[in-house]
Amino acid sequence: MSQSEDHQPSAGRSSLFLERQGYRRRRLMDAARLLPVLGGALVAIPLLWPSVDSAGAGVPLSSAIYYIFACWGLLILASVGFGYAARRLSRRDETEADTDQWQR
Repeated sequence: MSQSEDHQPSAGRSSLFLERQGYRRRRLMDAARLLPVLGGALVAIPLLWPSVDSAGAGVPLSSAIYYIFACWGLLILASVGFGYAARRLSRRDETEADTDQWQR
């Protein structure tokens, strides 16, 4: 390997590690962004269920509608939970601003 291929960090480069609260807030935002994808997958599951035939085998449409409304309600509760968690993390960030003065 030549010296130009060595990838050594420069002295002026900042740390790659994030503080805990910032890391948690970013992971919470990532999870909130994936919530619509999860919702779409959950609502599409009844499309895979067999329909009711003349012999009575299969899943009735009323059960599929109950399932869709249950998923809808759970997604609403999950989004409310993400909202409360994000608000709580932002309050912690505002109260911990005084600790920055000690980092010199």
